[in-house]
Amino acid sequence: MENAESTEEEKPTVSNDSTDNGAETTTEEQHMDFSTEIMSVTEMEQSPDSSPDLNEENTQESEIPNIESLQTTDIEAGFPPDFDKFWKVVEDNPQDFTGWVYLLQYVEQENHLPAARKAFDRFFTHYPYCYGYWKKYADLEKRHDNVKQSDEVYRRGLQAIPLSVDLWIHYINFLKETLDPADPETNSTIRGAYEHAVLAAGTDFRSDRLWEMYINWENDQGNLREVTSIYDRILGIPTQLYSHHFQRSFSFGNKLVTEIENMRHRIIEIHQEMFNHNEHEVSKRWTFEEAIKRPYFHVKPLEKIQLKNWKEYLEFEIENGTHERVVVLFERCVISCALYEDFWIKYAKYMENHSIEGVRHVYSRACTIHLPKKPMVHMLWAAFEEQQGNIDEARRILKTFEECILGLAMIRLRRVSLERRHGNMEEAEHLLEDAVRNAKSISESSFYAIKLARHLFKVQKNLPKARKVLSEAIEIDKENTKLYLNLLEMEYSGDLKQNEENILSCFDKAVNGALSIKMRITFSQRKVEFLEDFGSDVNKSEEPDEKKMLTDDPTLASAQMMDGDMQVNQAAYNYNAWYQVGAALVHSS
Repeated sequence: MENAESTEEEKPTVSNDSTDNGAETTTEEQHMDFSTEIMSVTEMEQSPDSSPDLNEENTQESEIPNIESLQTTDIEAGFPPDFDKFWKVVEDNPQDFTGWVYLLQYVEQENHLPAARKAFDRFFTHYPYCYGYWKKYADLEKRHDNVKQSDEVYRRGLQAIPLSVDLWIHYINFLKETLDPADPETNSTIRGAYEHAVLAAGTDFRSDRLWEMYINWENDQGNLREVTSIYDRILGIPTQLYSHHFQRSFSFGNKLVTEIENMRHRIIEIHQEMFNHNEHEVSKRWTFEEAIKRPYFHVKPLEKIQLKNWKEYLEFEIENGTHERVVVLFERCVISCALYEDFWIKYAKYMENHSIEGVRHVYSRACTIHLPKKPMVHMLWAAFEEQQGNIDEARRILKTFEECILGLAMIRLRRVSLERRHGNMEEAEHLLEDAVRNAKSISESSFYAIKLARHLFKVQKNLPKARKVLSEAIEIDKENTKLYLNLLEMEYSGDLKQNEENILSCFDKAVNGALSIKMRITFSQRKVEFLEDFGSDVNKSEEPDEKKMLTDDPTLASAQMMDGDMQVNQAAYNYNAWYQVGAALVHSS
């Protein structure tokens, strides 16, 4: 399988969410709160703002048509002959990564731009972290002399994966190739792109090539002050080639003798101090970095030892690093581990102490792009929005997920509890009634009937309605012991004297029903006990001789009844298995 990550050149390295508000970054912008910076980078609409001929609003929207929104009669009629065959595979199963690879290979080979746009645009809605395919898409536009569209593709890719050092390098090289050298704005545009790049990805442990490229470019422009400034920044960042940068800065300092002789020794001294501190920071992280074997995204599962290393590395950085470094590491992690909800959840929980919008952004990316069929992260997102008072948003999240994964009981019950907590009892009742009606099996219907009855009785204080729900369920599922037990529990919870007839009726349903002999005997014995303890008519307390013969020892019989009843009651409330309804669908999708 050919993959964008299959070659060293195209390995999607990592990606950061730092910040960018413009091509020329001020000192104040560089010291913005990093939680805000990460949001602005990942949501930036242009990168940089001064990209060639793209300063006017909505330029990209007018230049690049959305192929999927156009009429198919004229456009798709001219698509390559086998396009529909490859398209149907991914349309039927968007999680078939191999199918996507074959489709993208095909449209590239055919060099059919409308078909390629349709394929790439849909692919990136499912796999935005595949950096290599952003490069392929941009190259395809460029081959058709669509420079503006190619620029837009790069910027979309950098919005999706701002920590990708490789994609930043390709984009900057693209700007160097396409911008007019004679234009006085060209250098500031390229410098702005470099600044965007190092702000977004410069704190990545493996960002050395980007910094080196920036230094070399400024050096070629003869901007020695800027070179010194860049060295001052990189020497304070723990990166893989930290020692190399120090040696180069030392050599660069020696070249400054004729220009700023009296500053040379001070520069070297400062850089030495920074190097010593940085060396210590690198040494603490080196083992973790060496253990990372796949820093890019792939659909193949990661080895357990890789997952363990990411978890331990995150714990280390949370305990010892700055907030900025923690966020960068999380961003790297959720590229490699994009399909593992534990890391997204850990990221969101960490951000709760730093940025509400940051938490929302993490959950949104996880649920809408990478983990659309994972229930836990969706429920946590909904719970977070509920905590923030965004009840409608919490409803939307749960409802949307339930429409995606039908039959998952934990989501339906979470929707019910959400409505109950906010006083919307009618909607909670409606959701449970709907679940009873649309259950795929009798046992599932009984499960929801018990939930509905308990809601009606415990929350709405409507015993007659709850009794009716369980009685109707018993008529359908006559062998379900849990239904009888829940009905009996509700009847017992009322006034025993006034409710005696209903309690006896419940016992009679169980004794005369389709339950097993053992359970019918148990209910019969319970009926006798009830009449002895609470019965108002002595004639009803007469126990038939054949039932007395069932147990010679009354004490033993009572113990057996209690034991059996407790076991059944525990089973009645053991809903764990039900929470997995639909799990097979989740894993097979």
